[in-house]
Amino acid sequence: MRNAALQERRNRQILADIVRTYIETGEPVSSRVISQRFEETLSTATIRNVMADLEDGGLLFQPHTSAGRVPTAAAYRFFAQEIASRATLSIEDRDWIKSEFNAASSSADMTERAGLVLAEVSSGLGIIVSPPLAKTVLEHARMWLLPDGRVVVVLISHGGVTRDKILRPHRLFTQTELDGIAEFLNQHYAGWTLEAIRGDLLQKLATERERYEGIVQGALTLCDPAVLGADLAAQVHVEGTAQMIGAAEFADQARLRDLLSAIEQKHRLVTVLNACIDTPEPVFVKIGVKEISAAGENLALISAPYMSNDLVQGSLGVLGPTRMPYERAMTAVAYVAQLFSEALSKI
Repeated sequence: MRNAALQERRNRQILADIVRTYIETGEPVSSRVISQRFEETLSTATIRNVMADLEDGGLLFQPHTSAGRVPTAAAYRFFAQEIASRATLSIEDRDWIKSEFNAASSSADMTERAGLVLAEVSSGLGIIVSPPLAKTVLEHARMWLLPDGRVVVVLISHGGVTRDKILRPHRLFTQTELDGIAEFLNQHYAGWTLEAIRGDLLQKLATERERYEGIVQGALTLCDPAVLGADLAAQVHVEGTAQMIGAAEFADQARLRDLLSAIEQKHRLVTVLNACIDTPEPVFVKIGVKEISAAGENLALISAPYMSNDLVQGSLGVLGPTRMPYERAMTAVAYVAQLFSEALSKI
């Protein structure tokens, strides 16, 4: 570890104990409290010296001279990294989460239950993000002509998730043409993302224009993510907003209003949560989430992607106060992502 204060195993264990104690109590942690918890026999003077070194290293701060120490964002980051490889989901949480998923009667019910579980384990928000339209894997397409010439495009993705849009194309289609386009897409592109479909259609136009021009042009007109527009952007399901209102970190009403406003603008949540998909870690932890709002410096994000047939379908996670139970939240996020992936593959 680069931080000199964390070179010794003893210092790392003391810091972990300080973070864990502060998460449990919410009170500045004294050397006496740590001496009672520490596995080795150390004097309070020795522990105070270590705490002073950790403070110099930017891992702790002292609210006032007579108080104990409080973890900084760097300490929370260290703590999350330390427990990531060792934390295990409790039997009680495993049974509870599994029972919630087993009781789900539909994909929508499963999404709601997953959000509630994640909110509960983090004392914050449980968030489920579906993939943006361009990344949606097409399973089936349907199209209907309306009397005024508009076209209803219905896209069914894996897991039975349906997205629909009414378009007014630049030319009139017949229902026969629409049936042909839908059949072409269903026969050739089931299991493809819309992004990949668009690329392949453009390639066909470039190399075999005479053979494909009519049907491919129609498919591009009606199923191009850019044409379908923002209405079919990534969808967000959020649970647990009420818990954020009661968090001590947001006792300041101005900061709370700023945070709630940011939560309402769900595109910010999508941007931050989807960042986990491009990271190598199976569970991504971010301490301080200023991209959401100024109040985000007091937040922590724990997220993971969920899969179907080896393709990323979206992301899920928790957004809560930095003083959250990381072991429980991290293991729960990983397990919910696993169950979510398994359930989608079976639907």
